[in-house]
Amino acid sequence: MLDFSFWITTLQKKLQNPLPAEDAHILLAPPFRFAKENLAKFVPNETTRTSAVLILLYPHQNSIFFPLMQRPNNSGVHSGQISLPGGKKEESDEDFLATALRETEEEIGVIVPKNNFLGELSPLYIPPSNFLVYPQVAFLDKRPDFLPNDEVAELLELDILDFVKNDYLKTKVIEASYMKGEMPYYDVLHKTLWGATAMILSELKTIIMDKNE
Repeated sequence: MLDFSFWITTLQKKLQNPLPAEDAHILLAPPFRFAKENLAKFVPNETTRTSAVLILLYPHQNSIFFPLMQRPNNSGVHSGQISLPGGKKEESDEDFLATALRETEEEIGVIVPKNNFLGELSPLYIPPSNFLVYPQVAFLDKRPDFLPNDEVAELLELDILDFVKNDYLKTKVIEASYMKGEMPYYDVLHKTLWGATAMILSELKTIIMDKNE
């Protein structure tokens, strides 16, 4: 039987260690992102805005899940893509955790207490939308009732234990409004999970798989 509390406590400890950052991001990054000639294009600039997303872990079906969202088509630069709940940091937000919690409530209708914060992952710059995103990790003791708003075309739930255990990494040609090319992606939930969200989850997977606490 899964000991959810023990697993969460273990993850919280791991999140206090030095994070793998680019070592994990590069596994799911577009091949050109870390090319020497392109490095200057993939750093924040004076017009970059900040945002936060939330990885919300909860027990379900004797495993641990978290929600993902498929954005509606024609919803901007990331139209139709799979994402984590989150969005732009507002002036009224105390910190990036506050941003992630507010956006999670707005987008999927779930209230998460601030005390359920576990830690954060490495910031990641997203050039197409010119955002520097700060991924936050939190938990709930039971699976929530979801009330997605119109920013969510489909709510998805991913089993993190299955995701960590199995190799869902593949490559194929992916096309978006701002690029087209051979890309690494995760083939999960009958979806193509790629880009920034995949890079963030690559880091989380690396942290969970680390045998050191």
